[in-house]
Amino acid sequence: MIIKTLLVLLGFALIIAGADILVKGASNIAKKYRIPDVVIGLTVVSLGTSFPEIMITITSAKNAYHDLIFGNALGSNIVNMGLILGIIAIIKPVYLDRETKNIHLPLAIMATAVLAFMGNGLVGAHLQISRLEGLLLIAFAAIYFIVPAYKSLHRIQLTKHKARHTTEVISMPKSILFLLIGFVLLKFGADFAVDNAKLIGQEIGMPDSVIGLTIVAMGTALPELITSVIATVKGTEGLAIGNLIGSCILNLFLIIGLGAVINPLTYVPVFNLELMFLFGLTFLIWLFTYLGKRNTLSRLEGGALIICFAGYLVVLFH
Repeated sequence: MIIKTLLVLLGFALIIAGADILVKGASNIAKKYRIPDVVIGLTVVSLGTSFPEIMITITSAKNAYHDLIFGNALGSNIVNMGLILGIIAIIKPVYLDRETKNIHLPLAIMATAVLAFMGNGLVGAHLQISRLEGLLLIAFAAIYFIVPAYKSLHRIQLTKHKARHTTEVISMPKSILFLLIGFVLLKFGADFAVDNAKLIGQEIGMPDSVIGLTIVAMGTALPELITSVIATVKGTEGLAIGNLIGSCILNLFLIIGLGAVINPLTYVPVFNLELMFLFGLTFLIWLFTYLGKRNTLSRLEGGALIICFAGYLVVLFH
């Protein structure tokens, strides 16, 4: 048990290190070719922090660990929207801009509803997400990912805003090497985390769904937590908010879609509790933008989110 626990921790450490190295390499390549910072944020940051979930999904799908895939995606979102967003708001009240309030939060609510419809057979086969539905989810993720980047580039061209020149931190060969090392660390980290977390859960009689919702979800949410807290402390909490909400949408569309394409996923109705809680939590955040100080998530509201997350854990283990 102790060795397996250490291997899970080692897996999470490799995932975090891999994501960090991957982001450094990709960021340097983007800066070398003078890709605007806003596009770097929309691509490298959001995808970089979602890579742990992606690698966990690939490993789990190949081994038919369907419950781990759903548990990881939904659990990571609940951690992001409840625990991490709550922590950010307590550190510093955060302003939610008009685009986040009117587009991204409603899209996050819609993504939760789409997954609920697919999983429960209101769209497609009952209690299964097919490869076709997986491709559709990936298409949704691609649209969500590409449209903001295109709009930002178009806006920059209209305003004749030139990308800020930055000094190259590492050479191009090193950047490519960083990408390769990052992928390798993520691959082995995901293998260590998934395989040993499943073995530990089996030894103590914990279902795969609970393993995914707790151990794996908390571990893969660490990059979002670290990135968001650092961004908030540095005064760029807007980046943290965008990263969290963007990661949540990518988790529901890209992660579940990718898993279904690799191996059609069997949906277990027990996850309806998580979907309802995530739907309600996201709706509550959207509602907070209209209460109190408009478009601002206060420390009190951040505390309320953390209490909701704690209440969810109590219900989960009850």
